[in-house]
Amino acid sequence: MNWKTFARWAGLAACCIPAVGSAQGYPIRPVSIVVPFAAGGPTDTMARLLAQQFQGVFKQTVVVENVPGAGGTIGVNRIARATPDGYSVLLMHIGMATAPALYKRLPFDPLKDLEPIGQVADVPMTLLTRGNLPVNGLKDLVPYLKANRDKVTLANAGLGAASHLCGLLFMSTIGIDLATVPYKGTAPAMNDLLSGQIDLLCDQTSNTVGQIKAGKVRAIGVTSPRRLAQIPDVPTLAEQGLSGFELNVWHGLYAPRGTPAAALDRLNGALNATLKDATFNARIAEFGAVAVAPTLATPEGLRSHLAREIALWGPIIAKAGVFAD
Repeated sequence: MNWKTFARWAGLAACCIPAVGSAQGYPIRPVSIVVPFAAGGPTDTMARLLAQQFQGVFKQTVVVENVPGAGGTIGVNRIARATPDGYSVLLMHIGMATAPALYKRLPFDPLKDLEPIGQVADVPMTLLTRGNLPVNGLKDLVPYLKANRDKVTLANAGLGAASHLCGLLFMSTIGIDLATVPYKGTAPAMNDLLSGQIDLLCDQTSNTVGQIKAGKVRAIGVTSPRRLAQIPDVPTLAEQGLSGFELNVWHGLYAPRGTPAAALDRLNGALNATLKDATFNARIAEFGAVAVAPTLATPEGLRSHLAREIALWGPIIAKAGVFAD
């Protein structure tokens, strides 16, 4: 080998060393978890608990960045187009699986433009009414809705949000169409429910248990198959006669496509350490959430689950005829 060839190869090797070193030393600067909804909502709550745990694992600052709008698709697209270096990741719920059916021109492909890190937790939902609505349980609510269908308002956190999906399923199950009011996130929707400006909201327990316990809203029922220990007096919708209506909102952690394997491994390691942490599990249990099994807290586990959910929700949304440009 002549000196020119040697120098060229030496230069290439030198260029590669910092890249490998930076991936292996990840993270060497703050990490951002993007939440595609407004601050104060259920996904935001989950992200902030994750951030606290990840900081302890990484010994680096982990911040939560809220990027709301368009049912979460703006925030998801932010990560799909972000630099794939591991310093910007996404926490998104079941809406990742419903977006392909809801949006005619979705700017990203959930299965192609993102690297799955792992599933995080399942969260049941609760159907709520404003505190002064004259109903007591599902047996009163359904007749009330039939008699006042032109007046009742059903809020959601935006097209494709978990609250939107729950509302669609509820209306489909009881056979009543109601006027829906979309918001940019659950927090503003909850505020209007508390003030009596809207009548109904179906949302994740991470955002509702505190309000239920405080008596500020009226809980009609939970969407889980069993009652929740946190609100044991609230019956399931199933035990009140709404059979087949079970809905848990799952959350997944993602990175931009092309993120280095070393960074993905570190992120997945931090996720699995978090899901084994007693403090984290106790905190999410306060709002009815349950950490997923280890087999789901993996890239392949999340990838497979996402593909199944996309196939499941596509026909349901198509039947409802709800689409966005």
